[in-house]
Amino acid sequence: MPHDGQDMNEMTSIILPDLLGLTGDALVSVHRIVDLAKARVGALVAPGGKVSAEALELHQTAAHGLAWLATYEEALRQMQGWAERLAAEDRLGEIEQLIHQIAFGEYLAQIHGGIPMSQTEMLRPAELGLTPGELAEATDPASASLLASGNTQKARMRLVELMQQQAGGIAFGASGLDEELEMIREQFRRFAVERVEPHAHDWHLKDELIPMEIIEDLAEMGVFGLTIPEEFGGFGLSKASMVVVSEELSRGYIGVGSLGTRSEIAAELILCGGTDAQKEKWLPRLASAETLPTAVFTEPNTGSDLGSLRTRAVKDGDDYRVTGNKTWITHAARTHVMTLLARTDPETTDYRGLSMFLAEKTPGTDEAPFPTPGMTGGEIEVLGYRGMKEYELGFDNFAVKGENLLGGAEGQGFKQLMQTFESARIQTAARAIGVAQSALDVSLQYAEDRKQFGKSLIAFPRVASKLAMMAVEIMIARQLTYFSAREKDEGRRCDLEAGMAKLLGARVAWAAADNGLQIHGGNGIALEYKISRILCDARILSIFEGAAEIQAQVIARRLLG
Repeated sequence: MPHDGQDMNEMTSIILPDLLGLTGDALVSVHRIVDLAKARVGALVAPGGKVSAEALELHQTAAHGLAWLATYEEALRQMQGWAERLAAEDRLGEIEQLIHQIAFGEYLAQIHGGIPMSQTEMLRPAELGLTPGELAEATDPASASLLASGNTQKARMRLVELMQQQAGGIAFGASGLDEELEMIREQFRRFAVERVEPHAHDWHLKDELIPMEIIEDLAEMGVFGLTIPEEFGGFGLSKASMVVVSEELSRGYIGVGSLGTRSEIAAELILCGGTDAQKEKWLPRLASAETLPTAVFTEPNTGSDLGSLRTRAVKDGDDYRVTGNKTWITHAARTHVMTLLARTDPETTDYRGLSMFLAEKTPGTDEAPFPTPGMTGGEIEVLGYRGMKEYELGFDNFAVKGENLLGGAEGQGFKQLMQTFESARIQTAARAIGVAQSALDVSLQYAEDRKQFGKSLIAFPRVASKLAMMAVEIMIARQLTYFSAREKDEGRRCDLEAGMAKLLGARVAWAAADNGLQIHGGNGIALEYKISRILCDARILSIFEGAAEIQAQVIARRLLG
């Protein structure tokens, strides 16, 4: 969308000279700001070097703000790494440079002026104990240049022009992944385009379960055994491959992108905490999708406070009897096994008395969704994320074999579950990227097709700017998520990085869906338009696998502990 008489040289001059040098120098400035904020917040919540729960709650806004600030630093660091790798390979093109420049320009502006933790919670530097003078001192020439000229209307308009030239491709801008992972991406993108996207909106509107044929096709493609070791019937691929698969399937429909999540969680639980016999029995079945699992953790009155679970498992000879209530159980009806968290020590009231079970059940039908004795359930009607359905479950002396106590030892359940959080949050961040990309796909197409005042919507700067910022933030969240997956693959602790990827990815997905609906105008709230579904699907991402507030709390504790 260059103006008449505007040549390519003028457009490419939008990119700042020595861009990677500027952004590298700006990162040093950001790090100084984070260190200063960390010291100020640490003095409030960890005065003796150890985090105080009471002080953390009293100063929650500052602590959670620090988590967001540190997330921005890590996100920009990963963008810098991405850009430098592409430059070294001579693949840092104009679109990638614009994305990188706008990312730094915008996130630096937010660091200095206010980070949106939610729509109504703007984290100002003063709440972190930072003064205007200190911020001014930290604003080096590189940061000043990026703040002034990094994210401009001209840059955003040029980016969208380039995006229009790439429309229909895999993504906007090079991912930076290797050839094998890009081949995996292409395979699952084709599947999503051919088998998922034409039907996803009907599944949502009719509130239908994803057809079993789709599950069978995904099983043949190896989705359910993607990261399970080959010795147990899986493909033994990386977490990075899991991210790419989840991203592209969720781009088609979040329900399909989430089908593998339960298998990922169950497999991780068994790999980390199961006995040899449990691994040999369950992992091949999970890998082939002969056994479909569901995660049964949450209770009506616990939410994020898993340590206060009340569902009890009482020893009955060599076996157990489970009694209690669970809620928000995804894909519960037609699955074969539940990773079920219950209290085996009635004398405890915290996480120490919890145990994990591989509780077998009979898959249900539409007429009888829960035919197993001792178990009842009812569907929870939801706005979005409908393809597997949500349920409340009740257990009354429900029988579980003693051999299905995970790891063969009581009291290990919470610890075992915690070991899965890294993978689960990385996978959720990947789903968020897919949903955000879906919002961008349909919104870009609509903005091109819709004519107002004699021209396409996309010709208007504020519409184009919305699309540009979607593309930029999707790439930021993508690079942060890829980084957390690489850390996991290298065997390094990455709960901090995974939490940051999930925290930011969820916000990016919601912003993309919300702005996409705004571009659609009144049509956006019409059920016939896909963006109405994408908006509903995006909203859950900042809640499950750790609500945004809980996620920020966890990040803050890690930063200050």
